[in-house]
Amino acid sequence: MAHPQFSITPEKEASTSQWLYRQLLAKTPPIAKDVTLAGKTAIVTGSNVGLGLETARQLFRLGLSKLILAVRSESKGKAAREEILADKDAGTGEIEVWSLDLDSYDSIIQFADRAKALDRLDIAILNAGLFQAKEAFSSTGYEKCVQINYLSTVLLMTLLLSALKAKPGGPPGRLVLVSSDTAARARFKESKSRPILATFKQKADKWDMQERYGTSKLLGQFFLTELAKKVPASVVTIDAVNPSFCYGTDLTRDGDGTLAGLLVNGFRRIVGKPPAVGALSLVHAAVSWGEEVHGQFTEDGEIRPMAPMIYKPKAEEIGKQLWDETMAELSFARVQESIEEVVN
Repeated sequence: MAHPQFSITPEKEASTSQWLYRQLLAKTPPIAKDVTLAGKTAIVTGSNVGLGLETARQLFRLGLSKLILAVRSESKGKAAREEILADKDAGTGEIEVWSLDLDSYDSIIQFADRAKALDRLDIAILNAGLFQAKEAFSSTGYEKCVQINYLSTVLLMTLLLSALKAKPGGPPGRLVLVSSDTAARARFKESKSRPILATFKQKADKWDMQERYGTSKLLGQFFLTELAKKVPASVVTIDAVNPSFCYGTDLTRDGDGTLAGLLVNGFRRIVGKPPAVGALSLVHAAVSWGEEVHGQFTEDGEIRPMAPMIYKPKAEEIGKQLWDETMAELSFARVQESIEEVVN
């Protein structure tokens, strides 16, 4: 029987047959013609190439007054800015390039402080991520995929809430977490450990880049589910989106030149979607629906199930455990207090 919220069960959604259907046959509808972003400000992270660049381009076409490209390399960000402005369908708004390094907590905090000083922030799409071909660790001690895709992204999410908070009489801002359907296939054996996060400081017995990437995205789904319970949709509307498996992105740059990287990129060319199609799903997550999308997962312009584990009986226990550990890990940045201040 289908999950009561969806037309398909999470388990069937996670099947290979459904994945192939979505990759090869599913069509993403265009954005409604009456949607305009005039007078609004948006941030897109990882926006100098691939999905991020295409998402930024499509948002700008919708009439944004200010687009902020959040990038590691300012020179590449400036090149992306010129590319977007050269688009024949480009809007007339302003594009700024801001530095953001997700492997640096200091950089994230500085970026968030800068965002809080904006007159307004209506949309934040957290697209930047990492697919690690070889196991590596951040200066924090955590494996890099978990550090970038989960801990650093969660820190940015929570610190941007106050900038996105609805102004009196105005609509709530939209916070979009770019997720992945690989989360549905993650085994997440670490969920049985207590504590959970500490296991990601240990060297893996056998490195599985697909499993770790999927797990990092599953962690994000657990966190978003908990965050959406604590932050009302009327304050900030929070959702996740799967852009699908796309070619022409920079996600697997770490594997360039390796056999694994060649295989992934070859397969991507066969079944992958163009970045512009994946980006359309991200734009839908930012501008379509109202508060009904809060705490949900979208793909191809539809609200879809998250990973099956999110709906299992033990999900609430895992989610709470992960939440508590994450709040403790990021306590140096007062993330718990930031959330409480936004809600109160």
